[in-house]
Amino acid sequence: MTSEELKEKVLNALDEIRPFLQSDGGDISLLSIEDDKLVKVQLQGACVGCSVNQMTLKSGVEMTIKKHAPQIEKVINIEA
Repeated sequence: MTSEELKEKVLNALDEIRPFLQSDGGDISLLSIEDDKLVKVQLQGACVGCSVNQMTLKSGVEMTIKKHAPQIEKVINIEA
């Protein structure tokens, strides 16, 4: 899989989870994919100060990304 194909799969995963985040007043954007293993995202809106954003990141965002792109090993949030 090329880096461009991987990016497309990650973006599709984010599009899948975005409605759930937006329903709570939040959003997410892709910052980068490093070494085809590490995805850096930025939680936005209500997700920034949310007390459960790490749980959302791991059990929601990371799980969805890994479903679309199994070679991804980790997803981290970069604070604004």
